Amino acid sequence: MRISVFGTGYVGLVSGVCFADFGSNVICVDVNKEKIDLLNSGGIPIYEPGLETFLERNRQNNRIEFTTDKQYAVENSEVIFIAVGTPPAANGEADLSYVYQVAADIGKYMNEYKVVVDKSTVPIGTGQQVKRIIREQLESRGVNYEFDVVSNPEFLREGKALQDFTHPDRVVLGVESEKAAEIMKKVYRPLYLNETPFIVTNIETAEMIKYACNAFLATKITFINEIANLCEKVGANVQQVAKAMGRDGRISPKFLHAGPGYGGSCFPKDTRALVEIGRKYGCRMSLVETTVEANERQKHLMVDKIKNQVGDLKGKTIGVLGLTFKPETDDMREAPSIAIINDLVAEGARIRAYDPEGMKEARKVFADIEENIRYCKHAYDVAEGSDALVIVTEWHEFRNMDLVLLKKLLNKPLFFDLRNIYIKHEVEAMGFKYFGVGV
Repeated sequence: MRISVFGTGYVGLVSGVCFADFGSNVICVDVNKEKIDLLNSGGIPIYEPGLETFLERNRQNNRIEFTTDKQYAVENSEVIFIAVGTPPAANGEADLSYVYQVAADIGKYMNEYKVVVDKSTVPIGTGQQVKRIIREQLESRGVNYEFDVVSNPEFLREGKALQDFTHPDRVVLGVESEKAAEIMKKVYRPLYLNETPFIVTNIETAEMIKYACNAFLATKITFINEIANLCEKVGANVQQVAKAMGRDGRISPKFLHAGPGYGGSCFPKDTRALVEIGRKYGCRMSLVETTVEANERQKHLMVDKIKNQVGDLKGKTIGVLGLTFKPETDDMREAPSIAIINDLVAEGARIRAYDPEGMKEARKVFADIEENIRYCKHAYDVAEGSDALVIVTEWHEFRNMDLVLLKKLLNKPLFFDLRNIYIKHEVEAMGFKYFGVGV
């Protein structure tokens, strides 16, 4: 199978490498020459555990290549995946300009029947618009090649993307012809042979599935965060509440972990986009609206928690462990640490911070307040001279720290565990004041 993938960001690069690992010949395309040069030199522009090994294996087997030549990619592919970014516009809607540009390029260079696949998360109706753009380009050229448009949403978790791609819960295919469905099953042949469930729908349903899944999971996170906030008021323990809830087969324990709010490239963007889609069609998504609002509020409540114990933050030093939105990624997009650190600095605090993979991106995010942040070498460097220690991201190396050493290094024994990865009474037994979320 000859496949091209437009976009070498998170979804595009992981998809391209995995399709090559399935045995297809893959062309990865990007307009960013610097990124393509990096990939061709053996580098990787994102952090994802295991990706380097997958990429090198398929590079040695000549199953993957990287180029900026759009015409070459279109003409030499049977299946073309659109995996470019769909960043949020000012009103929360998805910006589809990159998707539509790729559609126009496909129409401009199409030379035979193609299957064009929307892999990017796109609003309902985008597939039909992509079809229209390609057809307009073909008409302007005076040619009439057949093609199919497919919606094939991704469900990749950063940090576990390779596992998710090669062992998915399901593969969703939004198609309009049996021919396109059969070709897509060939693309995913290793999964099809392993009896991975394939859900075949029309294009619009496939587009909706992606938004519905992400909005539901975001709502589940926000729900347990709100329960956690109430637990703190009434003396209950949210971890025990979540454990009992998770034992109910109708609920499951996944995503029932209280914390400082969700972040990342998907949940914030997709929930806001779904709200805007609802408004466009006169169907208010009130539950999702509330989820968005409550999630933003949760981040700022974490700062109130710190202020209530530290007091006036002016001139105080706060140690922050973890900057990325989750472990096993360098992604800072919508990370709770952004709102938390900005609030702390606005209150006059100085920050000592460390993250195993996110420091480079953090320097960009916090460029405007860089004079207030010191980036440290490790967790104990963060603790030294700090008036409080705050765990924001649950990296494994933060789960078993030397509490005796931490207490010696801190100015005050204030331990804020915003991910509930420590046991309260054990930390307090070491002389700390411990503050989790809902415990």
